[in-house]
Amino acid sequence: MTQNALKGGEFLIRETEAHEIFIPEEFSEEQRMMAQSCKDFVDTEINPIIERIDGGKEPELMPQLLQKAGDLGLLGIAVPEAYGGLGMDFNTSMLIADYVGASGSFSTAYGAHTGIGTLPILYYGSEEQKQKYLPKLATGEWKAAYCLTEPDAGSDANSGKTKAVLSADGKSYKITGQKMWISNGGFADLFIVFAKIADDKNLTAFIVEKTFGGITMNEEEKKLGIKGSSTRQVFFNDCTVPAENMLSARENGFKIAVNILNIGRIKLGVGVLGGCREVTQHCIQYAKDRKQFQQPIANFGAIKYKLAEMAIKTYATESASYRAGQNIDDKIADLMASGKSEGEAKLQGVEQYAIECAIIKVLGSEALTYCVDEGVQIYGGMGFSEEAPMARAYRDARITRIYEGTNEINRMLLVGMIIRRAMKGELDIVTPAMAVAKELTEVPSFAIPDESQLFAAEKQVIVNLKKAILMTSGRAVQIFGEKINDEQEIMMNIADMIIETYAAESTLLRTEKLVGIRGEAACEAQIAASRMYLYEAANKINSAAKNAIMCFAKGDEMRVMLMGLKRFTKTEPLNTRDLRRLIADQILEKGKYSLGL
Repeated sequence: MTQNALKGGEFLIRETEAHEIFIPEEFSEEQRMMAQSCKDFVDTEINPIIERIDGGKEPELMPQLLQKAGDLGLLGIAVPEAYGGLGMDFNTSMLIADYVGASGSFSTAYGAHTGIGTLPILYYGSEEQKQKYLPKLATGEWKAAYCLTEPDAGSDANSGKTKAVLSADGKSYKITGQKMWISNGGFADLFIVFAKIADDKNLTAFIVEKTFGGITMNEEEKKLGIKGSSTRQVFFNDCTVPAENMLSARENGFKIAVNILNIGRIKLGVGVLGGCREVTQHCIQYAKDRKQFQQPIANFGAIKYKLAEMAIKTYATESASYRAGQNIDDKIADLMASGKSEGEAKLQGVEQYAIECAIIKVLGSEALTYCVDEGVQIYGGMGFSEEAPMARAYRDARITRIYEGTNEINRMLLVGMIIRRAMKGELDIVTPAMAVAKELTEVPSFAIPDESQLFAAEKQVIVNLKKAILMTSGRAVQIFGEKINDEQEIMMNIADMIIETYAAESTLLRTEKLVGIRGEAACEAQIAASRMYLYEAANKINSAAKNAIMCFAKGDEMRVMLMGLKRFTKTEPLNTRDLRRLIADQILEKGKYSLGL
């Protein structure tokens, strides 16, 4: 399986079998116990004091909670045992991020510490740096922050103006500059700081201890959401940093930032799932309790529609997230078997699936956006009240489409990465794209899928959706060449096509594998969710492709492409009302999201 594993982005041009992917139902007993421990921590330590956390009057609360999480081992999931952590694999760290996601502001502090705060040292630090810092970070003795963003350097991170000046004796650097939107800034003991040395083109990274001095901060930012997390501007004023605290090599900072953000993206995408499930459960309970016209509003089709869509989007995000997470784990194992060190293997494993990381970030954050928005709607007037849980959920969710790279940037990135890999010969997109272009002028196939096989027709739809992507993106690249990156509207339309296809395929494969384990009768809701997601994905892809094609094609060429698009996005008629009601009725009966984890 490892030798035949899909490369990052290769799902577009190769079919995947259900047995080749990992599904969350396959997590081991040990992994499930870790997840339960995490859920218990959130339920007992976070949720009972959520008002105090978000109140902002007890700044010591968040570092205390991180320390408690450290005592349970939750801060050292990905840190090797040699440095005081648990040394768990990548997909287990995904699972923990998933369950922490139900904790609101704490999930931001947790992610900043365990991800972008700790991983740069784990993956890029020298042995001395790892031994000095990782045990303190894994146990929570020290808290970490990540200082990349500046007033004029957000998505264009490499344009930062923070400077690092080498001392005359070569023993230290003086760092001067301003960083903003720094999560955990108010209580961090250690900062990963990015600065430029002299006239270097690229950033260099440094490990900066708070006790080095020369560090001042603004007051806490007054934010729309995640109010309980610490977010500050941090100023470095001739902060003296020992030369040995340079992280990795000079000018390697931008590469560090990019690779660590890849991890942050997929962790954020999976990390919204806890919130999706929590909101769904609140809405189920409220819909059953709230009565209008002498009956619970849960009986109404409009409410069932919303609940079902919440469950469908959550199920799809789970499916795609853990599929990609296991791909990363498998690649890491493969690289280590070929002689790479663990650190190198982990970095290259994540880098290989950077496209999928961006997909998961966008998919997850927008699934959560749907859940919280419809959650407010289900609660009605109470949804607009701070007395109900929806107001906080709505505010907290909004940041997920911004940090770890805005969703617009991630859409541009994932398409750009596919094109670059194709141009380098790493992904043979050109051959299948030419085959699709030729197919447009041929008589379409009228072969009927074997209906005795579960999802036979749906799998053919997936094949065709990939053809729609290849047709649209292939012609766009032909026309615009290297300037395709300037055509942002087209790039984002293509990105939407890719995201929806990956999610739909992941969902179908998961359900197919699950049916093989449990049988069809036990998977009715999952089958319904898979068919519903694919049906809606095909409609979205049709719309996105039309918008893209009409931006660059004209006359007969446009008509031919639109006819091809109609063929490639065709689906069988579906009774969407009955499928949604089947899903809604099941989760209403169970009293919670019950399709997956």
